Amino acid sequence: METSMTHADASAPLDLEQSSFNVSWQKAMMWMFIITDALLFSGYLASYMFTRLASDVGWPDQASVFSMNFITLMTFTLITSSATMACAVKAATDKDHKAARKYLLLTTLIGLAFLGMQAIEWSHFIGDGARLTGNPWGAPAFSAYFFMMTGFHGTHVLIGVIILLITFLHTTPVRIDAGKVELAGLYWHFVDLVWVFIFGCFYLL
Repeated sequence: METSMTHADASAPLDLEQSSFNVSWQKAMMWMFIITDALLFSGYLASYMFTRLASDVGWPDQASVFSMNFITLMTFTLITSSATMACAVKAATDKDHKAARKYLLLTTLIGLAFLGMQAIEWSHFIGDGARLTGNPWGAPAFSAYFFMMTGFHGTHVLIGVIILLITFLHTTPVRIDAGKVELAGLYWHFVDLVWVFIFGCFYLL
């Protein structure tokens, strides 16, 4: 009897959808990616703060370099997209296909709007003389960190927009995968949270 049970257990198919902690492998991998990426962004921000404090050259006053009203609008735009993404996840969980598609599309459009505003910010910054190797306002590292941090984050936003668009296209009136919408939401909320830290550390401090 015991032998037959052991044989039955061994021949049972492995459930690849669930991890040992009753969490889907897709969600577990997403969390691992988020944690790894969070450490990377934390390293960037820590390096920026250390470089700024250790700089022998005067650090530029952000308020005199950037339009803080415009940066605040960018931040508000991205935070708004977090709210619409939460609505998309709830709608998908409730199997409300129409609402899920609406909020996914809205979040995608808001993400594109943020990227458009970031492109405007970059064009003004470069037009004013900023380069990777220096800038007219002070410490050369200031512009280098700006391009590195906002560019890296912008790449994440672009990837997020692509993920949202794919998720939107896969969500139809007859088919919806709440798990995939939730995964897209996890990534998008992470990208939004990272921008809040960049906004606080780079633009406000």
